Amino acid sequence: MRNVRTLVMLLVAALAGLAAVVMASRWMVQQSAGSTTKVAVATADINLGQRLAPEFVKLVDWPRESLPPGAMSDVSTVDGRVTKASVMRGEPILESKLTPAGTKGGLSAVIAEGKRAITVRVNDVVGVAGFALPGSFVDIIVNTQKDAGKSDAGQPEQSISKIVLEKILVLAVAQEVNRDETKPKVVNAVTLEVSPVEAEKLDLARSVGSLSLVLRNQVEQRPVDTAGATKRSLLNEPVVQAAAPAPTPVVRAVQVVQRIVEKKLNGQCVGVISGMQQNQECF
Repeated sequence: MRNVRTLVMLLVAALAGLAAVVMASRWMVQQSAGSTTKVAVATADINLGQRLAPEFVKLVDWPRESLPPGAMSDVSTVDGRVTKASVMRGEPILESKLTPAGTKGGLSAVIAEGKRAITVRVNDVVGVAGFALPGSFVDIIVNTQKDAGKSDAGQPEQSISKIVLEKILVLAVAQEVNRDETKPKVVNAVTLEVSPVEAEKLDLARSVGSLSLVLRNQVEQRPVDTAGATKRSLLNEPVVQAAAPAPTPVVRAVQVVQRIVEKKLNGQCVGVISGMQQNQECF
């Protein structure tokens, strides 16, 4: 009798434990389902300016507490959009990294509003040995002939190097727009992002002289204002002041009065000359 009672109690305990495991498992599934959400992530590395297709995107479970702002949860809303920033494999596709719907792919999709793209010819020296890569910022120096001003009258024209544009974003080197590369690449053309006014200055600068790119810190915002470097300032030559013109002599009109005494048969006459007038008085 005791053995039967023991077996019954063991069976009840086993059933109770099994029920507890099932209930705990269901509770954990419910909790995990409520704490995650579907997020669209990239299935491969996506370059800047590339149009998205369904095979580039998939939905995965993402913790709701760490959901990044602007995350996409529907693949259909991502299809056909163009990236304006590179997206790595497994990275969530964010609205901030996509251009407006309807934008065509290519370089024009990544140009900021109100900006323009202009290409300048470079070489291994002008292009900072290939370190002017997409995403970096450069200053632009022009070397040209300085016109002789009033203070340099009589002096020949002299060469001058001057920074004409600052903090210009490099959009592409040759036909490459990938901003994730850090290896230097020597190319013969660099495309820059400029405002319309800066585009006019740059076009004039490359027509009147030779250009050089100067790589700058990406976080530095302080502008610089230089007078430009000339041969005279480079060699620290003294500035020769032009000789002051001689003062113009002041001419004063002098009236000369001459008296001429003439003798005549009938009496004496006096000729009076005053300036340009001549009179004769006889007495």
